[in-house]
Amino acid sequence: MVIKKIKELLGLNDEVIVSDDEIDDTKLAASALLVEVAVVDRDFNAAERDRIIQFVKSKFSLEETVASQLISRAEAQVEGSVQLYGITAALRQGLSYEDRVELMECLWTVAYADGEVDPFEDQLMRRIGGLIYVTDRDRATARKKAIDRNYDVSNEKKEFLILNQRST
Repeated sequence: MVIKKIKELLGLNDEVIVSDDEIDDTKLAASALLVEVAVVDRDFNAAERDRIIQFVKSKFSLEETVASQLISRAEAQVEGSVQLYGITAALRQGLSYEDRVELMECLWTVAYADGEVDPFEDQLMRRIGGLIYVTDRDRATARKKAIDRNYDVSNEKKEFLILNQRST
């Protein structure tokens, strides 16, 4: 308690400060799009946030704390109503075509995280795909992969629950 008070007085805290080198424009733009897809249906839930954090940790080789701060910055950017064109321009320049297709797959995974895609999410996904220059065919393939991935995850959870019910 005393140590906490001293830290507060000195302006110190336990939070890790992330440098701008660790969070560049491409990482922030990709994260902002992921958050945008998650919030467009006005229901940004824990499952969507977890999927976003897992993607940015994996894709950008980030530690948990850095990924979490990246998502917090992305949330602030989305709340500040940044235009999609500006975000997607950074991604067109910073990511290869294959990486943009992989991003579309992750965006679809986030959109399906709550079990359904809201019409607003679907519309946003079409706009994003066009703005980052991913073909309709590759967007459809990314969507199918995301559906399959979400199906596998939900089945694993169901199997886990069934096995746990049997063992009790």
